[in-house]
Amino acid sequence: MRYFFVLVLLIGINLQASQEDGERLFKKYCWGCHHETSLAFGPSFSDIASKRDSGQIVAHIVNPENSYASLGYERSAMPAFPQLSAEELQHLADYILFFKDK
Repeated sequence: MRYFFVLVLLIGINLQASQEDGERLFKKYCWGCHHETSLAFGPSFSDIASKRDSGQIVAHIVNPENSYASLGYERSAMPAFPQLSAEELQHLADYILFFKDK
């Protein structure tokens, strides 16, 4: 039973760290054009999360010129962020998906 409690605690700590990393990345790269729940220059994270899965979000962050049409956009003004690591991209996608309507 003690091991189960430790495992749950470690998972909770890891999820909190992922959430914090995602928020940090959002503030560094995304906040100028996107907001969590309201329309800015780009769609809100809640709007994105309600329409996309993690893979689509990551693909659009890395190469928006290649994915905008398949996601239903007429054009893409979003810059690419290929310098982000796979782990950073996943943290950012998870943070965006956190805003999906429950």
